[in-house]
Amino acid sequence: MASSCKTRPASHPPTVPTDIASIPGLSELWSETLGDVRICIAVLDGPVGLAHPSVSGAKLTPVETLASTGATVSGTAAEHGTQIASVIFGSHNGPIRGIAPQCRGLIAPIFTDVVGDSPAPCSQLDLARALLQALQAGAHVINVSGGQFSPSGTAHPILADAVRACAASGVLIVAAAGNQGCDCLHIPGALPSVLAVGAMDSRGDPLPFSNWGAVYESQGILAPGDNILVASSSGGTTTSSGTSFATAIVSGVAALLLSLQLKLGQKLDVGSVRQALLDSALGCGYQPIPDCRRLLAGRLNVRGATSLITWEKRTMSDSALQSSSLIDSPPEIAPASNSVLPASVCVTPTPMSPEPPRASSANGSVAQSAVGGAIAPSDCGCAKCAGSGAQLVYALGQPGYDFGTEARRDAFIQAMDEPAPGVRPNPFDPAQLLKHLQKNPWDASSVTWTLSLDGTTVYAIAGQGPFASEVYSRLRQFLADYVDPQGSDRVSIPGHISGKVRLMNGQTVPVIVPELRGMYSWTTQGLVGAVVGTPLADSASHQDKQERAKRESGLREFLDRIYFQLCNLGITPQDRALNFAGTNAFNIEKVYESAIKEEMDLDTIEVERSSICRPESDCWHVKLFFFFPDRQVQTVRKVYRFTVDVSDVVPVTVGPVRSWFVR
Repeated sequence: MASSCKTRPASHPPTVPTDIASIPGLSELWSETLGDVRICIAVLDGPVGLAHPSVSGAKLTPVETLASTGATVSGTAAEHGTQIASVIFGSHNGPIRGIAPQCRGLIAPIFTDVVGDSPAPCSQLDLARALLQALQAGAHVINVSGGQFSPSGTAHPILADAVRACAASGVLIVAAAGNQGCDCLHIPGALPSVLAVGAMDSRGDPLPFSNWGAVYESQGILAPGDNILVASSSGGTTTSSGTSFATAIVSGVAALLLSLQLKLGQKLDVGSVRQALLDSALGCGYQPIPDCRRLLAGRLNVRGATSLITWEKRTMSDSALQSSSLIDSPPEIAPASNSVLPASVCVTPTPMSPEPPRASSANGSVAQSAVGGAIAPSDCGCAKCAGSGAQLVYALGQPGYDFGTEARRDAFIQAMDEPAPGVRPNPFDPAQLLKHLQKNPWDASSVTWTLSLDGTTVYAIAGQGPFASEVYSRLRQFLADYVDPQGSDRVSIPGHISGKVRLMNGQTVPVIVPELRGMYSWTTQGLVGAVVGTPLADSASHQDKQERAKRESGLREFLDRIYFQLCNLGITPQDRALNFAGTNAFNIEKVYESAIKEEMDLDTIEVERSSICRPESDCWHVKLFFFFPDRQVQTVRKVYRFTVDVSDVVPVTVGPVRSWFVR
């Protein structure tokens, strides 16, 4: 990561702390709502001192993450987490008045302490996991007061996929714009659908360290971030400055606006709240500054955003909304290492614009499909969702192994036979390790078996129960097949998450306890061959050979998209359905057999929730859209749909493949 997370003084520090109650329009919004228990805000930050008087009465539920085990509430990470939580959830009867004290909260730690004065950053992969956990637990708003400097504004594909999944499910991610004080970007703040937040002082001027950039001009706002009164993990109060606290303020305001939607009887629509905050933001036309780019889309305008939300009650059209004067301010003038750090200084859901539906398109773009219309309030709330059973996983990747510690590695070196007289054994040579495990199969349980996505370790795998030995036997076979040039190139690991483990490189990954009946290994070519069937005889007609070749090519293209373009962690129901489609390709073969006859090519792949499903099931439609490549104007496409039930640890298909034309 590019920068540390040290709190630095603002250029013009005020003589008294900034009380968030002084934010214009906030007291008026508080008179309408202090938040609704049906609205859930997830705080992805350091651990939180839940005993602090400002948050001790808040409805907060801890979520176990890779950073939560063994976390304390006395270090720098906990100090930052407690401060952020107090800004959002602080009781109005306590020392810190928070923005949305009556909303529910999820506390999902992603930062841990290290030696020195800064929290240890988390990887983009770990941030992706935490985002998906918050999504699964019922969050409506996710606060990420941190980020990673990214010159290009691009993220790891798995993090980008997690952000898309949140947008498609109607969950708003609010993230810091960054603290380099330059025309530069931060991840995840710069990703589509995220609402980025920069920091300003009490006069509305951007703080010197707050980033700006062309991306932020359409998806970022400034909020107070100078000398904010916050809780201290030691039990008292303190003041802090930075985009971290501006981000928390905006997350709280967004939650209040969602609560207001519920109070007004509106459909819960996170996308409209995000847009209201952006459309009402006060720019250079309200209060000029030398460089208007530094205002992003403008300054936080609570009164204006509230007016836009309450105006929806009058069912006004979008065009009328844009032309009405709802803000008591002058009209706006147009402005002439994969780790995430805290950014102190340096929604059935509607998908949020500008992110399109999650799909793999013919030109290589990737998006996430909508999962229905505007969502209703969660009937279980954060607390119930957060503790609802083990997390199911259906992951695809490549097998591997690790030893966790040098001591465990050395134990294997001492136990293994020399590959040649006088040659030290090398346990990182798969051939040597497999030879040792063949003689000593019980040692397989002492190896940390892993699953990787193109070189990035994403899970560890551990057998449990009476059939653990069978799990390790299969993992040994998977490794042998993978290192064989003629062997497999991919495996499927269904199961549930149970704890975590540390690898030798210091990375911590979740542990999957796998389900034997869904563990497979294969080659893409082998799977295509098995689905298409026995090769044609030499005497077969040219037309038959050509049709078979097209079916093989189409299947391979579909599988490549699942394995590479749409690669994911296999946690959300959508991704589990998609990954299962990548292992059970027989439905796809039927699709391609029909598509080839009509001379169509694959366009996009989408996943959406099924409106009809068996009792106690969780069904998702996998939809393949085809187009006619010979037509200049694509007015008609054909969609093929099959349904996957992901309620069990090993998904199953439900019903036949169906198809129809769409315009």
